[in-house]
Amino acid sequence: MTVVVTGASGHVGANLVRALVGEGRSARCLVHVNSRAIDGLPVETVPGDVRDLDSLCRAFRGAEIVYHLAASISLSAYDWPSLEAVNVTGTRNVLEACRRAGVRRLVHFSSIHALAQEPLSLPVDESRPLVASTRCPPYDRSKAESEREVRRGIERGLNVVTVIPTAILGPHDYQPSYFGEALLAMACHRLPSLVTGGFDWVDVRDVVDGAMRAAERAPAGSRYLLSGNWVSMCDIAGMVAEITGVPKAGFVCPLWLARTAAPVVQGISRLRGKRPLYTSVSLRALRSNRNISHEKASWELDYRPRPFRETLEDTLRWFVDSGQLPRRPGQGALETR
Repeated sequence: MTVVVTGASGHVGANLVRALVGEGRSARCLVHVNSRAIDGLPVETVPGDVRDLDSLCRAFRGAEIVYHLAASISLSAYDWPSLEAVNVTGTRNVLEACRRAGVRRLVHFSSIHALAQEPLSLPVDESRPLVASTRCPPYDRSKAESEREVRRGIERGLNVVTVIPTAILGPHDYQPSYFGEALLAMACHRLPSLVTGGFDWVDVRDVVDGAMRAAERAPAGSRYLLSGNWVSMCDIAGMVAEITGVPKAGFVCPLWLARTAAPVVQGISRLRGKRPLYTSVSLRALRSNRNISHEKASWELDYRPRPFRETLEDTLRWFVDSGQLPRRPGQGALETR
């Protein structure tokens, strides 16, 4: 049985491909830019781009299951054209390629950002509507539109299951991801300030496990929230300090002040050639709904997310082992297991 993974070189893709290989699956990886995250693995790699329908049709030929992870992620308020091209048109192309290739099942990766967060007083579950307002960040709207494309595909008879993870953290973060970059900054004492607020964080390995279970046992057309644990940024910084022995930033900036300063911080980051971590979009996310329910996934997929502290330790340990984080004396918690 051939399984195709789009976005195989990303954070989730790197973990998913390893899990598939671990189960003896025949994996074919769609590679757009680079294959560093999957180099050396016993998989087939094929060049492709979700914006190019013909390349997808070639990649999906003979596949039984396709995991669609490829997406453009942005913390900017001005990236709609590129996000639409990859996340919306790209998903439409994936659906069409699945139809032409006769793929039995497509597992589509959405995002918690595609769902309306308000009212904040009630838990978010699969019944929450997709965001629609143009006042929402472009990334959020693009992921919501990609889900609408999926729904249209289901109406045309395609067998699709959707998984909706929250903020993802974990090992094999080669790029690294935005939050992986923030963790490295904390662990190297390069984050000048913390901000109030937090998010629901989920281990990438738990997301992969939930998606693979959904591929095997979920009814066609079903959707599953894959959440973990809500933790504040200040608490994360405290844990990072405990684990690494590196002091955390002493100044905690309230969100209202951080939002005011965000344009200046973004400008300085760009001048230094770095991606800004604190933007109006990321700060908005840190005040989103704290209660994200994974009850449906737990009930139907036996989904059991691990404790956040375990994920954090494993992530930092992987950064050390991969050479992205310096190994320091006294970091016993980060020794290779």
